Amino acid sequence: MTRKFWKRTEPLDHTELDHAELARLLPAPSDPRMSPDRQLLFEEHLLNEIRTPAPAPLRATGTRPVRRALLIGLPVTAAALTAVFAVSSLTGDRITEPSSVAAPVVAVEDGSTVQLVATVQQIAAAASTRQTPEPKPGQFIYVKSTVSFLSYSHNADTNESKTWVQPLHQREIWKSPDARKGWLDEPGYQPKGGIGLGTDNPDSKPKNGQDIPGEAAPLSYDWLKAQPSDPESLLKTIYSTLSGPRDRDQQAFEEIKAIINEQLVPAPTAAALYRAAAKVPGVVLVQNSQDAAGRSGLALARLDEKTGERTELVFDRKTFAYLGSRGVQVKEFGGVKPGTVVERTAVLERAVVGAEKERPAKGGTA
Repeated sequence: MTRKFWKRTEPLDHTELDHAELARLLPAPSDPRMSPDRQLLFEEHLLNEIRTPAPAPLRATGTRPVRRALLIGLPVTAAALTAVFAVSSLTGDRITEPSSVAAPVVAVEDGSTVQLVATVQQIAAAASTRQTPEPKPGQFIYVKSTVSFLSYSHNADTNESKTWVQPLHQREIWKSPDARKGWLDEPGYQPKGGIGLGTDNPDSKPKNGQDIPGEAAPLSYDWLKAQPSDPESLLKTIYSTLSGPRDRDQQAFEEIKAIINEQLVPAPTAAALYRAAAKVPGVVLVQNSQDAAGRSGLALARLDEKTGERTELVFDRKTFAYLGSRGVQVKEFGGVKPGTVVERTAVLERAVVGAEKERPAKGGTA
């Protein structure tokens, strides 16, 4: 981000200043503020990268924990920046992110509902028969990914704004089955060595600085395992965890993405989860998509009508295994042109390990 700061050496109440004359000579100040819609978009991208769960009890009001973020350089609201500062202040480390790069641009392919039901049935059938390890108490779910998220710069001198993306980089996460403990390591975007999640993070207690005994955090492995395998009931439960002003259907679809990106889902629940995703209004099938590792596949996708960004969940077209996700700008919004890829992820490894920060010896499944 390019910013220059000017410091006045004279007191502002100097009696000899001719304010009218100064106002006449100086150009009118520019307004570098983003529109409310654009600001909300960038805040959501920031929060989508916050992977530090502060588990809260699932309540009928639909309140959910603040989304786990960790460090994307966006000059959005003070509250969002405070969240970033709070994370880095846990260790006192100063984080210098790698320089952002120009976002890739792809041809925008239209989605369709013509083969959606049949394709989702194949995806769910494959998920229901897939062997997944079951973590035991004291063990951790490990997920290794390649990721790239949206970044943003504003030149205060020229009042010009640009949209960039982070270079592709590695992200590793460890979560206990109840999501109360864990670790995140994302070199260049987190403090050196990583950062604790849940109770491992002293500033991330779920309720008044205390743990909630006997309750599994929403969207944790234990929580997912306890959910009904009926897609409609599962989707209703997911909707109950949502909050905020954004489109609830879009939030639900993105919540499903967050689950399958960095969680281990029991096979029956995974099958129901994919069927539930297809029941979200506005979901379509895109025949050609690609994850952050360059693997091609088909995608379940939904367009956020307000921001013009389409979220795509990418599946292998032969095995129907989940590969990763992609965010593509379908409609121009806030200067971001159609076809711009604003987010990419690829799940490279998913396994159960015996301890936090331990990596699988022979590799897990993706």
